[in-house]
Amino acid sequence: MYAHLTRWADRLISLSALVGTLGLLTEVGVILADVIGRYFGSPLIGAQDISQMAMVLVVFGGMALCDKVGGHVSVDVFERMFPARVLWIGDVLAPLLGAVIFCAIAWTVWESAALSRMLNLATNIIYLPKAWFQYAVVAMSLITALGMLIRGFGIAVSGKPIQHMQEREEVL
Repeated sequence: MYAHLTRWADRLISLSALVGTLGLLTEVGVILADVIGRYFGSPLIGAQDISQMAMVLVVFGGMALCDKVGGHVSVDVFERMFPARVLWIGDVLAPLLGAVIFCAIAWTVWESAALSRMLNLATNIIYLPKAWFQYAVVAMSLITALGMLIRGFGIAVSGKPIQHMQEREEVL
């Protein structure tokens, strides 16, 4: 069951990363077109709107993959002072807390998207509906939360901590 759930989560994480990649490609293309257009006296209309919305996709699209590969910043200043069991508890609780935070983000943005739909909120220049991007943030935040839950559960069940600084130095 756990392997099946992990496989589905990996697929969702890949989909989220693909959306982030498409957002990044859009961002690069729009900036390139705008810079070239500005040089010739004809900037791309709506470049700011598209860039802002694409950046939302880039950030939230890559968040689940960043968590999966362990790309988040970690501070290990006091790590050597704690026994392995305390580090393991931190390894379990950190992704679970992250999952709660991303669920809270999803809930808040869901409510904001409902307000955006009700008020027909859109970007300033080319009037892209904001709710579309807010619903994308909700979906990608939930995917990130799912990935974090599965990671925390996997560490808790396996009893194996993440390789910490002490162990890394022993390997070197």
